Amino acid sequence: MFADMRIAIVLKDRCTSKRCAQECIKFCPRVRAGDETVVMGEDGKPIISEELCVGCGICINKCPFDAIKIIGLAEELKENLIHQFGKNGFRLYRLPIPKKGNCVGILGQNGIGKTTAIKILAGQLIPNLGQYQKKKPSWDLVLDYYAGTELYEHFKTLSEKTLSCVLKPQYVDQLPKIVKGKIRDVLNSADTTHNFDTVVNKLGIAHILDKEIEKGTISGGELQLVSIAAALIKDVDLYFFDEPTSYLDIYQRLKVAHIIRDLSNEKKVIVVEHDLAVLDFLCENVHIMYGTEGAYGVVTFPRGVRHSINTYLSGYLKEENIRFGTRIEFFASPPKPQQGLRIFVSYNNLSKEFEDFSLTVEEGIIHQGELIGIVGPNAIGKTTFVKMLAGVIQPTRGTIEYDLQISYKPQYITPDFDGTVREYFEQFAPQIFTSTFLQTEVHDALHLKYLQDRELATLSGGELQRVAIAASIVKGADIYLIDEPSAYLDSQQRMIVSRMLRRVIEKSAKSAMIVDHDVYFIDMVSDSLIVFDGIPGKQGRAQGPFSLHEGMNRFLKNVDITFRRDEETKRPRVNKPESYMDRQQKQTGEYYYKL
Repeated sequence: MFADMRIAIVLKDRCTSKRCAQECIKFCPRVRAGDETVVMGEDGKPIISEELCVGCGICINKCPFDAIKIIGLAEELKENLIHQFGKNGFRLYRLPIPKKGNCVGILGQNGIGKTTAIKILAGQLIPNLGQYQKKKPSWDLVLDYYAGTELYEHFKTLSEKTLSCVLKPQYVDQLPKIVKGKIRDVLNSADTTHNFDTVVNKLGIAHILDKEIEKGTISGGELQLVSIAAALIKDVDLYFFDEPTSYLDIYQRLKVAHIIRDLSNEKKVIVVEHDLAVLDFLCENVHIMYGTEGAYGVVTFPRGVRHSINTYLSGYLKEENIRFGTRIEFFASPPKPQQGLRIFVSYNNLSKEFEDFSLTVEEGIIHQGELIGIVGPNAIGKTTFVKMLAGVIQPTRGTIEYDLQISYKPQYITPDFDGTVREYFEQFAPQIFTSTFLQTEVHDALHLKYLQDRELATLSGGELQRVAIAASIVKGADIYLIDEPSAYLDSQQRMIVSRMLRRVIEKSAKSAMIVDHDVYFIDMVSDSLIVFDGIPGKQGRAQGPFSLHEGMNRFLKNVDITFRRDEETKRPRVNKPESYMDRQQKQTGEYYYKL
């Protein structure tokens, strides 16, 4: 790719010109020569002339807040600019194409315009085609631009208001702030298909219909299912599902994937999903999106789902000769031997009795340097088990033997700290600033530098998750209990977190227990597994730790799905139900691929 076109981006949420010496202006060679390449705008933020900028990069290096990006793009993208958020603002190039009878996926990192693309296709945002100076974008210009293309009819019906859409939002935990009342009443008021009972039964939410939608009364998984139900019971032409599997267990994820696949046979469906196993199972064609967070995003042409995921993991678009990310590798390696390792924790036949739920945990051992994945359905006692180990709650029977420090990251994170990210770390996890090892392996790996001066309450779900993971892992503990670290992280961030956890645990000779529902994440991070089964909401049983292969085999047999290794990337792939591989693996009892 030849960098024939230069774009200049000012990240206004990072730029704090009142706290700097305006280095972007002071050190710009063109400004020193008398040109107005960089000037200060009325809002106190710099304005960079892309026509005058020579791309020297001095302003990028001098800016103390990393608020400036000068990026070279292929000249041909200039004709594909769909929307620009003002001078030196974010730009989106190209759009995904909805197709009837085909579930279309969108795969890309956070902050590169996936939600913007969905809002444009849903008619919530009229694209300005880069003409941001105009006060109001025009449908006429959009129709002229797309004349003779697949998207012309789509935008024509949008402009005529004859195309109906529904969008299942990304951050379902925000729903209690905007929706009030009983779940039954909320869903009934949204129902235009008269399929209320069918949808409720398929999603398994009949038992929560009389609960109120308000903070603390229903779980994140239940909020997700209610949000999906609210979309499914609308009779529209085009359905958008933005991250439909967050907080869902693998049983629920596959159930939702089946429902959305069936829907796509009759309607147009677009899905944004970071769980690559689910995306592989759910979609036939996928648009990869690449770019730079907060700066620009490019939608590629659709590829088959296997090719798309493998390309995304490679970080390289061969046809366009574009390197857009680091290569992510999976290894079919044998489990790490545990013999001879120090025993950190032993627990003996634990049980916990609640009024309407009981949990039993068979005896087990946690070794020094071991990363243990915890898998099983929701409402089966995984978080209860973690809380017992953390000392947050006491077991009804049984003993836990250890004399160690434990750090616990809960499943649900609330930004109830009044202050910046820097102030939060200084108060609760100052080690992240004093240890060179933690600074490199955690702070830098999770890209927290850009969040330091942001108010904690203003962070997105993914940003808050990264802060919470970092705060828990840098504490001076022996065992780290990490509950659902992949929620709201994009696929690249999940892989980064898995590698970070493995490096920190192994190099510091500590141990970690990780509860998660993303099979890719568990596959990458775990040495062994504890497997939960039982009746969700009534009784749970925990067994293990088992080796990764044995644990996964037990778990997937309970789920009744099989996994194989992709020949090219070695990543886990869900076999299609009743396919040759699915039937063969079930017949031999190998639900999880052999190592």
